[in-house]
Amino acid sequence: MKGCPNRCRHCWLGAYPNGNLNEEDLKFAARQFKPLANSFELDFWYREPDFGDNYKELWKLTEELSDVKTPHFELMSFWRAARDKDYIPWLYSQGVRNCQLTLFGGEEKTDFYVGRKGAYGEIVKTIEMLLEHKISPRIQVFVNKDNIDELCEIERLAADMSLEKRCEEIGGRFVMFAHQGSCDGENEKLYDIRLTPEDLKKIPAGLAEKTLEHFGKQSLNEVFGETERDLLLKLENDGSVTDLRESSPVFYIDGNFDVYPNISAPEPFWRLGNLKNDGAEKIAENYLENRSAAQNASVTVPVCEMAKKLGNTDSMRLFAEGDYFEYLLNRYCREK
Repeated sequence: MKGCPNRCRHCWLGAYPNGNLNEEDLKFAARQFKPLANSFELDFWYREPDFGDNYKELWKLTEELSDVKTPHFELMSFWRAARDKDYIPWLYSQGVRNCQLTLFGGEEKTDFYVGRKGAYGEIVKTIEMLLEHKISPRIQVFVNKDNIDELCEIERLAADMSLEKRCEEIGGRFVMFAHQGSCDGENEKLYDIRLTPEDLKKIPAGLAEKTLEHFGKQSLNEVFGETERDLLLKLENDGSVTDLRESSPVFYIDGNFDVYPNISAPEPFWRLGNLKNDGAEKIAENYLENRSAAQNASVTVPVCEMAKKLGNTDSMRLFAEGDYFEYLLNRYCREK
């Protein structure tokens, strides 16, 4: 995994050091995991896909090493798009017709949240290039208390670039939506500035309409969730535990060959082992037996116990119920 050129303040994966697994490392990972799977797929990217210079070669290699290969995801590297004239035509050749880009407001706020200067300009340039190559941009907006007053800047950009009309002209549809995201990784650090109910009326009407359309909801309350106070009232007598295992699990392998399940940020309490030292069979066993500290806590500690220990009964911050559980679980593992 090459990693990511950005250090976004909303990233649920956290500000993790960039890895650099080479082609032989990828082949090693395939040899380790493939015998354990009914159907095996290998990918080479982490966070922002196609960040590395050899993305075309790696794509071909992972196709060869996989039983099945998912078509190129709608996430893209705007860092690469701004520097590599072949990149967006290559995306189109892979069947990509929609690409998602994230904005946080105007230039200063977007550069701040992405973690480097120039990001906003690259995103705007990328939107233009996507349209030139008949790919519709989809604009994701992460919103907190400190950028909610800048959302009108995003609406203005969409209008100035005539995104609705231009997407229709290439046979596509312009999609734009706002949400808060989860509360793990870097986003957990934004807990203090999560939206509260009175903030929802500040979301501009056009963006609000697009958001409801995207999520298929009738109100912004359905999109942004319930208050922490109300969730705690629901959970105070909930003695259930949660098994996070999946029938088709995804594992992350970092630059040190440490392996994590694709559930939350790759923090130490999610670690399943080291591929070089332990091997894939042991790692899979650890996953299946819920041996990581986080998985173990999830299946042994009732959610009411986590809520009682860590919840803020005075908080009006908004959460989806699943996101709030992950927030509690990560804090419980970190602080126990």
